Amino acid sequence: MALQLTGTARSRRGPRRALAVGAAIGAIVLAGGGGHASTSRSASASANAGGSPTSGAGDRATSASLTGGTPSEPAPRPRRPNIVFVLTDDLAWNLVPYMAHVVAMEHRGATFTNYFVSDSLCCPSRASIFTGRFPHDTHVFDNSPPEGGYATFRARGEEHKTFATALQREGYDTALMGKYLNGYRPVFGHVPPGWNEWDVAGNGYPEYGYTMNSDGRARRYGYRARDYLTDVLAAKGVSFIKSAAARRRPFLLEVATFAPHSPFTPAPRDWRSLPGVGAPRSPAFNAVGTDEPSWLSHFTPLDPLQVDAIDRKFRLRVHAVQAIDRMIGRLESVLEQERLAGDTYIVFSSDNGLHMGEHRLLPGKLTAFDTDIRVPLIVTGPGVVAGETVAQMTENIDLCPTFERLAHARVSRRVDGRSLVPLLRGRAVPGWPRQVLIEHHGRAFYLGDPDLPTQLPTQGSGNPPTYEAIRTPTSLYVEYASGGREYHDLTEDPYEMHNLAGRLPPALARRLHDVLAAAEHCHGPASCQRALSLPVETGQAAGVVREPPPFASGLEATAPRARPPT
Repeated sequence: MALQLTGTARSRRGPRRALAVGAAIGAIVLAGGGGHASTSRSASASANAGGSPTSGAGDRATSASLTGGTPSEPAPRPRRPNIVFVLTDDLAWNLVPYMAHVVAMEHRGATFTNYFVSDSLCCPSRASIFTGRFPHDTHVFDNSPPEGGYATFRARGEEHKTFATALQREGYDTALMGKYLNGYRPVFGHVPPGWNEWDVAGNGYPEYGYTMNSDGRARRYGYRARDYLTDVLAAKGVSFIKSAAARRRPFLLEVATFAPHSPFTPAPRDWRSLPGVGAPRSPAFNAVGTDEPSWLSHFTPLDPLQVDAIDRKFRLRVHAVQAIDRMIGRLESVLEQERLAGDTYIVFSSDNGLHMGEHRLLPGKLTAFDTDIRVPLIVTGPGVVAGETVAQMTENIDLCPTFERLAHARVSRRVDGRSLVPLLRGRAVPGWPRQVLIEHHGRAFYLGDPDLPTQLPTQGSGNPPTYEAIRTPTSLYVEYASGGREYHDLTEDPYEMHNLAGRLPPALARRLHDVLAAAEHCHGPASCQRALSLPVETGQAAGVVREPPPFASGLEATAPRARPPT
């Protein structure tokens, strides 16, 4: 039975003057509350944005009487497409080959091969996705207060600066289903501004036994097969598309799955699928690199039992993404049935990746390695070049201005990212940034954090200290707050095994530091574009001392035990 909560979708308190962030966070954690604009309210906003027939005619008549001419017809509003955004949790590139509908999207649309996240941690990454801003501008650096979490995001007023609020002002029906931000508690009933439909769970990681806030009403889901969360989200997404089609309004639907985050729970029908799959064995798997950063250098190779556990968890992840893939198929089918497929963009991505055995690390994230920061971004829709591979350096801060540009909404000057629309069309964009910025505040220590790293004396999933990094097409440069540095020439070392920071020529070291400093202090699109467009020479061109010693491996590199489906 649904429980009526304070602050439903049919009521909304007016804005209040912001309090100090610390006090506001405390109030949020203790009380929750709030509400969001109802459908009728957003329809009114749409009428104001687009102009109702009555008010529009009056305005034209008044203008004509003042100028002595006849009323002129307004310019036709450009057709606005629909957007379906599927955001997964901890889904790395190595899972995409097991998802038939996603692979089909690659053939029909554009695949961004150099797309990165601003922080390889759930809440900071999602805050950047919603707002188009780096963590140093959202001030969301963690999954929990005082440096992050839902409470910090809300207390700083970031909920009013998302792509959802921008699109709702333009008359879009908007819906968020699944996961919001770490620390959000559905029992409080708060529905953020910008969303016409809100079906968001709290602790949905197990996929069963969760509470969902549906437009301010809390509903408990149990442990029956039909309660499997990803399937519930699929059904709600289909229903939303049908209702939006009936209203003939453009819509934005974000379906944010908890899968394939740990504990890696598959749908009942998928438990026994692909029984021979194991974790990929790249040259970095269970391998010791050279001149590793101090937080990593003391780790010892994984033993056979740990390797077997990694294989088992990877197999569960493969099983878990099958339900996501079927959900995408269902959403595509209903778009076809409603004759909306030709007017709808489908965007598939992840909030961060996951390492599983690379660099001797147990399954986890938080690092600046490509396993964690480089994630899928695949887009289909009108005008997207089929089979296009986009190699430009792009980042999660680019999604917000992209959605706003697609919807013909005004892109805020506060965003740090750039619209990807020209790249979707296959156009060259002069002056596109040469690198991306990654920011991470460590170490993670909050016991309630679902992403808390496993940390043993000589092994674990990795819990690096605070760092800032820039990733270029050919290099990775990291500065740790503890004083260490890391530099990988990816043309020679694509698996990031050999740290050459200690061998950098002084001029190159200074240049890398200056570029990183400019990026971590940028604000707004112009400032961040300038900072991220500064040239950085490759290590080879700058004469980096080479010939690092060979790295040792605790397990010989082997191919995965089963090939991905074709």
